[in-house]
Amino acid sequence: MILVIDTSGPVCAAGIYDAGSSTLVASISETLGKGHAERLIPMVDEVLNQAGMTLRQMTRIAVTVGPGSFTGIRVGVAAARGFALSLGIPAVGVTTLQVVAEQVLEIGPPAPVVAAIDARRDEIFAQVFAPDGEALTEPNAYSYDDLRAIVSRFDGILTGSGASAVDNVPHDVDLYPLDRIGQIGARLPDDIKASPVYLRGAGAKPQTGFAIKHV
Repeated sequence: MILVIDTSGPVCAAGIYDAGSSTLVASISETLGKGHAERLIPMVDEVLNQAGMTLRQMTRIAVTVGPGSFTGIRVGVAAARGFALSLGIPAVGVTTLQVVAEQVLEIGPPAPVVAAIDARRDEIFAQVFAPDGEALTEPNAYSYDDLRAIVSRFDGILTGSGASAVDNVPHDVDLYPLDRIGQIGARLPDDIKASPVYLRGAGAKPQTGFAIKHV
């Protein structure tokens, strides 16, 4: 069983994912805006009660590590690390860009997937994934023009709220379903540590160009 945590945005959520049956057996989610630190631990207790389980029955923890809310990410990662340390199990980090890409990757796309999240301030957080889910680039913050260049370079399938920068069509707010986080977390190796992914600091500017993964 995997304890799944998402505090990367205004939503605070926790759930228990059964990797064996690929199902979310218990979950709770609330749109808070603020107050993740106060609410998260009680939410974990609630999902455990829903499932009739204890923390000792968890075999790993999957937590969203960003990009997203600085404060929310810190809360979720700190909790995941604390649980993992006390239980002696791995805590793996799942990026929000992986979650956005997963909705396309799970149908077996014919081309790379460009996951793009609207970061506002004329920036887009984006990452490119091969059809088999392998990351082809690192997560980065891009200008609109650079995002268009990436899509063209990889002949990629663009998904996520950042797609509006290219096609000028409004897109829904990005969602990070707990079952997708659990699905990704179940297949990640143990050494994918739960470490925050911060792509923008105070006063940061969009990165020009894009980084290709070296092999």
